[in-house]
Amino acid sequence: MAAPIGKRYARALLELAQESNQLPKIGKDLDDLDNTWAESAELRAVFATPEVTAEARRKVIEGMAARMGLAPFVKTLLFLLSDRRRMRYLPDVIDAYRLLSESIDKQLRAEITTAVPMPETYYAQVQKELERGTGQKILLTRKEDPSIIGGVITRLGDRVLDGSLKTRLMELQDQLHDR
Repeated sequence: MAAPIGKRYARALLELAQESNQLPKIGKDLDDLDNTWAESAELRAVFATPEVTAEARRKVIEGMAARMGLAPFVKTLLFLLSDRRRMRYLPDVIDAYRLLSESIDKQLRAEITTAVPMPETYYAQVQKELERGTGQKILLTRKEDPSIIGGVITRLGDRVLDGSLKTRLMELQDQLHDR
């Protein structure tokens, strides 16, 4: 769940994106930025270390924005977060932006976790069934987690449908212990 501060920045960014008809571009930029932020401990350290000057942080943002081709609004957001020492809220801003933009487009995010990669037809069928069941466009995210052994875990909004073999085995174990 996004922090309230993340929601405020996301709401402002969303309004700018709508006014300039850049909703998809800014969404893609934020997705790319989210991946870069999550994968780079060095990048996160630059913004978490008090010894790094504001000017040095701005140079990092300039370079990153140029390399990634970030929209000017996203670059401005990064400057604001950096200048106010709030870069730790970047993932919250991105999550809140996704939720807000999805609600505008009548979209719902779903996450499918399987033990092994599944064929494309499987994911297409799951997406089709979820769309039919919810009446909304589904944005499907795929994950693999061998620890679930088999089956599938579906997260749809704030609901979780756990059909994993791991969970079933744990439930069986609990039932056997209760006897």
